[in-house]
Amino acid sequence: MIIRDMFRDNINRIIGGVVKVGEKTDAVLAQELEEYVVTRELRKHFAKFFGAYADAFNEPTDNIGVWISGFFGSGKSHFLKILSFILSNVEFGGKKAVDVFRSKWEDPASFMDMDRASKAPTDAILFNIDVEGFTNKDRTAVLRVFAKMFYSFLGFYGEDLKVARLEQYIESEGKTQQFRDAFEKIAGKDWVSARKSALAFKRKAVVQTMSQVLGMSEDEASKWVTDKTETELSIAALVKEIQEYVSQKPKDYRLLFMVDEVGQYVGADTDLLLNLQSLVEEIGSKCQGKVWVVCTGQEAIDEIIKARENEFSRIQARFKTRLSLSSSAADEVIQERILKKTPEAAEALRSIYETNDSVLRNLFSFKDCVLDIKGFTGAEDFARNFPFVPYQFRLLQKVFGEIRKHGNSGTHLAGGERSMLSGFQEAAQRIQNENEFALAPFYLFYDTVSSFLNSDIRRVIERCQEASEKGNGIEAQDVDVLKLLYLIRYVDDVKANLDNIIILMADNIQLDKITKRDEVQKSLDRLLSQNYIGRTGETYNFLTNEEQDIQREIKMTPVDTSDVVGKIGSIIFDQIYDIRKFRYGNGKYDFDFDRFVDNQAISNGSGGMVLQILTAATDVLEKRDNILMSSSSGRAVVVLADIDYYNRLENAIKIRKYIKQRNVTQLPKSMQDIIRSQSDIAASLEQEAMEYISEAIEKAVFFVDGNRIECTGDAKKKLNQALDVLVGHVYRHLGLIEHNYDSDLDLLSILENPTFEGSCPNAAAVAKVEEFLEMKDRQKMTVSMADILRQYGDKPYGWREIDIAAIVATLVSAQKVTIKYAGNTVQPDELAQKLDLLHRKSEVGKTVVSKRISVSGVKIKNAVAFLRDYMHAMSVPNDEDGLVKFIIDNIDLKKNLYDRYKDRYIGHNYPDRGVVSKACDLMEDILSQKSDNIALVDCLLKKQEELLDSRENMEKVVNFFNSQVSVFDSAVKVADDLKDDADYIAENADARHAMEELKSIIEIPASGPYAYGRIPELNELISRIKTAHSEMLKEKRMAVLNTIAENAKLIEDAAQGNSKVAHLVSEAKIFLDARKQKVETLKNLALIDSLIPQITSRVDDYRLRIEEALKPAAAPTTEGGEPPKTEKKYVRVSRQQVFRPKRLESESEIDAYVAEIRKQMLDLLKGNDGIELN
Repeated sequence: MIIRDMFRDNINRIIGGVVKVGEKTDAVLAQELEEYVVTRELRKHFAKFFGAYADAFNEPTDNIGVWISGFFGSGKSHFLKILSFILSNVEFGGKKAVDVFRSKWEDPASFMDMDRASKAPTDAILFNIDVEGFTNKDRTAVLRVFAKMFYSFLGFYGEDLKVARLEQYIESEGKTQQFRDAFEKIAGKDWVSARKSALAFKRKAVVQTMSQVLGMSEDEASKWVTDKTETELSIAALVKEIQEYVSQKPKDYRLLFMVDEVGQYVGADTDLLLNLQSLVEEIGSKCQGKVWVVCTGQEAIDEIIKARENEFSRIQARFKTRLSLSSSAADEVIQERILKKTPEAAEALRSIYETNDSVLRNLFSFKDCVLDIKGFTGAEDFARNFPFVPYQFRLLQKVFGEIRKHGNSGTHLAGGERSMLSGFQEAAQRIQNENEFALAPFYLFYDTVSSFLNSDIRRVIERCQEASEKGNGIEAQDVDVLKLLYLIRYVDDVKANLDNIIILMADNIQLDKITKRDEVQKSLDRLLSQNYIGRTGETYNFLTNEEQDIQREIKMTPVDTSDVVGKIGSIIFDQIYDIRKFRYGNGKYDFDFDRFVDNQAISNGSGGMVLQILTAATDVLEKRDNILMSSSSGRAVVVLADIDYYNRLENAIKIRKYIKQRNVTQLPKSMQDIIRSQSDIAASLEQEAMEYISEAIEKAVFFVDGNRIECTGDAKKKLNQALDVLVGHVYRHLGLIEHNYDSDLDLLSILENPTFEGSCPNAAAVAKVEEFLEMKDRQKMTVSMADILRQYGDKPYGWREIDIAAIVATLVSAQKVTIKYAGNTVQPDELAQKLDLLHRKSEVGKTVVSKRISVSGVKIKNAVAFLRDYMHAMSVPNDEDGLVKFIIDNIDLKKNLYDRYKDRYIGHNYPDRGVVSKACDLMEDILSQKSDNIALVDCLLKKQEELLDSRENMEKVVNFFNSQVSVFDSAVKVADDLKDDADYIAENADARHAMEELKSIIEIPASGPYAYGRIPELNELISRIKTAHSEMLKEKRMAVLNTIAENAKLIEDAAQGNSKVAHLVSEAKIFLDARKQKVETLKNLALIDSLIPQITSRVDDYRLRIEEALKPAAAPTTEGGEPPKTEKKYVRVSRQQVFRPKRLESESEIDAYVAEIRKQMLDLLKGNDGIELN
């Protein structure tokens, strides 16, 4: 049975390729309606739409927006068109659309909503907004398209809003026919055909017609016609017109705007989205379910606004009914409309499948495939899809989508059921004369898309076809392989490797895969050699003409071997084996190693070990020489296995170099895209090369110091093993370190806990370092800690810095080496606080390590004997480090003590200041030698006598500060506090004598010893002075209080009880009471005495004011009488102010005292008539 005879319907009948919303031919529309397949998915969508639509008949609603989404060709345009047929209930061939659908509907109950909707009077304005839209997409573009289509629906010229408004006005006046007749008579052309350009080219005729029909003057009409002002239109105005239109219709009338490709038209344009949102919102609000807006888009509405969801949340609410179509049911449509078999053919095919079941299962097994594609699942599946394979439905959808996405097709190519209909029909037609064992190879679908492809793509195929016809290195099958490679060029989910290409080329159930593999491989090789295709690893790819030119230029790009070798080095040492240092043994050691690929250094500078990789770029003789050279050079050599990593890397480098040389930004976009894709190919080649290099290392031959070694594991493990063996060769004394240290805490433990000679860890390593220092000492060479770290960190030792520092610390602890820093010896206990000196880079160069020169035993013995006496200590260490530490610690303690005593002299005149200063200087002299053990001990022994004398002298000072300083300070304070009362104290013989004795004790002699023995006398002297002074204070207070009482009496006498001066009496009393309180608190005789002049002066002032206040008013002078006498002016002064208390013991002192009084009196008399003494 031939394939053509298997189908129920004629395979050669005409079926439209893609549904067009604007299609008007009745025959086409009838076929669309009759052959429309209602799949399970579509049945759900119809039910959802008509359910929402029917609800609006029962209750007004503003939810009138419907969004139908789906990718290219998913059937959304067809679905929209069918909806318009049903809602308008159009009639084709005597049958109503709803009646045609009744036979396609299985559930009568769910059909009721559709039936009810079709019976309501309805107009559907169906249009493709991408076609009908204006070129200038301003912010009102959506509104303007809706207005255009609405006015066109009403019979007006919607293309031009100005003309439409004119026609609308003429219609409202009822003069449409009159206007058209008049215009045709004047212009000689009917209005409908002329109106498109009438305002531009028939302006005079329009003006005359408007004047004649509408009663306008020609000037008015001309002004309107020539007015260039753009006719304004708002959403509110348009919706009002729509609302007015539907309100004139029957109650159940519905008007639908059915708009195709809205999603593509508005895209993510903010203004257009807002325009659409506002328009649909206004229609819903004003028309309340009588007007609907049904839109289609490639994406769901929420996907379009996803990036700005908050801003456009209302638009989602406007399109409450959302229908999402997929092409998952495309196979169902194709099986029904194209592949439906006759019962006989179906039975025969089921039988064929049963016979060839195992062959078919083995044939369709894809390699490295991400897409869920498969062969036949059983006999029914085979009969339903023959001569096609189920994977072809999914894969062809993917192919169509990718071809369109990558811009290699026209805008008419769709990826859903209608495009696939034509694709499967045309492919079936190509093999309709084959028998029941034939299969449709995937390349047959190329002819379906070829007419939509850019000419560049077609030319490649055509050129290949021409070459095969002329026998120019290409055969007929090669063209089919090339077509196939183009179809899957952009489908990443199906790798174009040899195994998958064989499956996609399968054209017969009984295919011999081995033979087919050989044929396809030869085709691929020929296509590669002729530059029609490229290859990346196992994957082949179609090349356009431009790509072929670029591929050819890339192949001719020169690349140096050193570039490839360098890249191999980068892959090995940055990706496969990316360790910076090799970790050895127990993980405590990290060794630097130099990296070489062939003879090219990738990184070096350590000078320790070398890891050398020999690649395909090195010939056999060079490899042998390198292996021989490694026998004594601390080198591990890895000879890579012969695997094709080199060519891949070379091609990748050529691509990178080519791209770098081209000024990509100046090239056409198509060329830029190709070059960018080459960059991806280079990355893929580099990835493959890395995998191959890794495999080459795993299969490599390894040599260490010229000896072949066996390594196991993956690439990294094998390289680790080679370096592990190399470390043992290069650092042969590493084994002397038997114990590793970790931190400064370990160094501290060594210094604080000395071990016996020979019992310390790493004894052999300690001996090595000690020998080295002895040798340097004999050579009179200075050795820094940095020298030691370099010596033993390098080969053949390789010791860690912390372990070397521990060895030096061990030698310090054993008193075998001396550490000096900045010329000063660092004692073991100091070193414990300065461990950085042993390993910090900034310090080791300044730290000197030398063989120790010890203090003689005799000096140590003498120093110990002296210190026992001087320090009164029995346990004085008799080893050098212990003794030195004892001296430094104890002398330092004494110095600190003496410094504290010395500080106490600041601000005080204590005895023996010079003794303390001398003792401090003596301690400082000894400590100044602490950087040298021998000098320190010598200084101590030399200053024995001074130290003993100083100790004896300081004992008195120490006793003074411990037990006498407080009474000394009290005596000094008493003398200081009573210095103003010296004259008063002098009047008391006992107090005067006690004060003289006290001052003689606290006065420090300029020379000679201080009499510390008299200090105990101070307590009794202080008591005598204080007692006498207290009695004097008591007497003085009494005298002054009596004076205050007397002055209070004088105030009262002066006032004579007169209320006129009561306020002055009150003030005086307050003043005198305050002076009473002050007398009680003052403890200084002179200060108390000084109050008397203040009191008498102030009281005199109050008395004078009282007298003035009480003085009777002066009698007025009579005419011609004598003028009143002027009163004399007297200055009042207290006797205490003039005659100050003072002891006078000689005639000269009396003369001086009297002279001072005379001078005061004369000064007071100046400017006054007299002096009044109180």
